Amino acid sequence: MGLRSDHVSGKSFAPVGQTPLVRATGKRFGCNMISAITNRGALAFIVFEGKFQNAVFIEFMKRMLKQATRKIYLIVDGHPVHRSAAAKKFVAENATRLRLIRLPGYCPELNPDELLNQDVKTNAIGKSRSANKAEMIDSVRRHLHRRQKQPRVIRNLFQEKHVRYAASSKIRTIYWPSQ
Repeated sequence: MGLRSDHVSGKSFAPVGQTPLVRATGKRFGCNMISAITNRGALAFIVFEGKFQNAVFIEFMKRMLKQATRKIYLIVDGHPVHRSAAAKKFVAENATRLRLIRLPGYCPELNPDELLNQDVKTNAIGKSRSANKAEMIDSVRRHLHRRQKQPRVIRNLFQEKHVRYAASSKIRTIYWPSQ
C-alpha cells in the first residue's frame, strides 16, 4: 500500500459558512508498506521507501518463513510482483513451507488485509500530520507495532461481512499480503 503525506481522513471543523482547513506542510512525500495478517491475530509488515519490487516481496516472504513453524499459505492479489518470475522461483525453492494462492481479478473486498490498510491510513496517517518522510515512516511503524500487540483487533478484521469466509478456525497460518 502506498501512503502519502496529503492523505486526508476523518472530519474537520469550521464555523458555519467557512471552509474547514487541515494543516499540512504543503510538501508531498510518502512511503510504502507490505503487510500480512492471520485469522489468529498475527501481523507481519515492512515499511519501505521506493517502489514495491521483487526484492522487497522476497525479503518479506523470507521474514515470514523465519517466524512460521508451519507451512504458510500466502494469499496474494494480482500485483505484477506477486506473479513475477523471481517470486515464482523463490516459492518453488521453498515449496515445502510456502504456497502462493491468488485472489481472483480485482476484488479487494475479499482481502482482509485491505481493512488493515484502511486502519493505517485512518489512524497512523490521517490523525497525525508528519512534517517529513522519516516522521511518516516512524508513525506508520509505531502504529503497526501497536497493532501487533493487539491480536484481538487483527482477529476482528476477519469479522467483516465480505471476509468472514477466512475466519474459520480450521484454517491455520494463512497470511494476506497487501502492498
